[in-house]
Amino acid sequence: MDKVNGKLKVYFEEPFWIGVFERIEDGKLSVAKVTFGAEPKDYEVQEYIQKHYASLKFSPAVDAVVKDIKRNPKRMQREARRQMQETGIGTKSQQALKLQQKQNKQECKIRSREKKEAEELRMFEMKQQKKREKHKGH
Repeated sequence: MDKVNGKLKVYFEEPFWIGVFERIEDGKLSVAKVTFGAEPKDYEVQEYIQKHYASLKFSPAVDAVVKDIKRNPKRMQREARRQMQETGIGTKSQQALKLQQKQNKQECKIRSREKKEAEELRMFEMKQQKKREKHKGH
């Protein structure tokens, strides 16, 4: 059975509180970014995870190094405390988010291009129709 590691970092990025969900599955890292607005309480974050985790839109996966080691609980506590001090998101997470932004931008470009082409075709058809009606009248 494959192992899935998950991590959530919540930090303040003027003017909102941001949550970054990191998921490592099959050695691939994918991330989802959530804007909380006001500073979320622990129980609010827990509730959010329970209600919305399945509907999160994760970025395309990027390669990640997965370390499978047993850790001392006190060491894990220290690491958690140290990570709480850090602000921002990790570089792998940033890469995954950038990839997702890039993908969304390309999709948006394609949609707008198609919309523009459809509008131009419609206008062309209208002009042709007017020309036909004008020539039929003579």
